[in-house]
Amino acid sequence: MNNGKVLFVFMVIASFVRLDKITIDMETVTKNIATTSERIQRLWQLVGNTPMLELHYQYKGKPGRIFVKCEHYNLTGSIKDRMALYILHKAYENGSIQPTDVIIEATSGNTGISFAAIGKAMGHEVNIIMPNWLSKERMDIIRGFGARIITVSKEEGGFLGSIRLSENMAADGDVFLPQQFSNCFNAEAHERTTGPEIYFQLQQIGLLPDAFVAGVGTGGTVMGIGQYLRGENPAITIHPLEPSESPTLTTGYKTGSHRIQGISDEFIPSIVQLDQLDETVQASDGDAIIMAQKLSAELGLAVGISSGANVVGAIKLAEKLGSDSVVVTILPDSNKNI
Repeated sequence: MNNGKVLFVFMVIASFVRLDKITIDMETVTKNIATTSERIQRLWQLVGNTPMLELHYQYKGKPGRIFVKCEHYNLTGSIKDRMALYILHKAYENGSIQPTDVIIEATSGNTGISFAAIGKAMGHEVNIIMPNWLSKERMDIIRGFGARIITVSKEEGGFLGSIRLSENMAADGDVFLPQQFSNCFNAEAHERTTGPEIYFQLQQIGLLPDAFVAGVGTGGTVMGIGQYLRGENPAITIHPLEPSESPTLTTGYKTGSHRIQGISDEFIPSIVQLDQLDETVQASDGDAIIMAQKLSAELGLAVGISSGANVVGAIKLAEKLGSDSVVVTILPDSNKNI
């Protein structure tokens, strides 16, 4: 980060905000869950309504602050739980999934973990297709939730090959494809949950967000949260983030390799509408790794590399917008999922 030293302190700025109307009868928690709707209701108690922190830091000798939403507090340790549960929730509502269907998804990591856990909790068999160069730790977590993993090499098409394989497997029927990169419910999950939580948590301390930045994997986070926050504050700027080593959003195609798993997956997903977003922010993978380590070692925030990238991007934005600006980002994942 241009040799700027970053020193942190943090404070909790808002308590949990319960935004949905899901209720639960505590007397029946230990009983067998009879219906799909009951399973979904109970899973929503474990996903979302995460805390927000205000991080204070010194960068290039100047004080600054940013606001971070702690999505590593979700069920499996990542923001992808919101999208996975919401997509399955809507699929059951509209009848596009059956209780006996196999869930098959192409993913670069956290989405696979989320669908493995939530799909199994809903009673489904789950197959996860992923490039074979992703971390063994992520694969072990997915297998630990009982899902089957199918790996695809670069010679077999890499990530795009994983998507093609999932579509081919679905042709035999009795399969549900979440299709995270093109499913409109991906972004809607964040427009309906994460965005409102951010807005109301800031509102509790009398603030409005001036800017939001988040790394782009599927694009659901930045598009959905951006949609909601723009509705509340039209002056806000919404910034996608990409690795400086692989500026896919800037160039329109894969240009290099990087170490921030889960973002910049070789192509620009159809969910991402760049004409609705503001300037793309870049973070190097080296800075992202160091930042994730600092957040863990200095603040006890057990977050992953993509969280480090988002914090780097937020600090850059705050430097540009001024010390009084309210810049918000996401800590999307736990360091246990690396």
